[in-house]
Amino acid sequence: MAYYNVSRPSEKLTWRERIYLPELFKGLRITTRHFVVNLALHAVRLLGIKTRRRGAVTFQYPEERRPLSPRLRTRHRLTKREDGMPRCVACMMCETVCPADCIYIVAGELPDPNVEKYPVRFDIDLGVCVFCGFCVEACPEDAIRMDTGILEIASDSREEMIYSIDRLLSG
Repeated sequence: MAYYNVSRPSEKLTWRERIYLPELFKGLRITTRHFVVNLALHAVRLLGIKTRRRGAVTFQYPEERRPLSPRLRTRHRLTKREDGMPRCVACMMCETVCPADCIYIVAGELPDPNVEKYPVRFDIDLGVCVFCGFCVEACPEDAIRMDTGILEIASDSREEMIYSIDRLLSG
């Protein structure tokens, strides 16, 4: 591995910038201020004195989960009817309203006269989805929801980010 020293004559550092100590002390001052303020806020709260401001709290992530807001939009799921069929009637409202165009639906006919259509194919590309929740609001049958509580949506390939109807119905 080669190392090249590039000198830029127009950007000469001053003596103060070259020793880096003032910048180092600025960073230490900021870190110390955060530490002292958080320590004081926790100590005041421990003594029973209520303050408007709370100290920073660290969650030990894999073992301790952060409390989620009930309004949080997480991974999508499709709801089922009592007979196990998807509640979706393939009206294409969610596909139409989606600003990211990440929903793809193919409608099919059922022999049951009570149900006009059903989704033969229902795919959501979570790699493109912006989690806006418009699809949930637009659905007249309450077939799609974003209340699974699953935040870890990661995969090794783009193909794994496309959730088909089977994965959406399972939860």
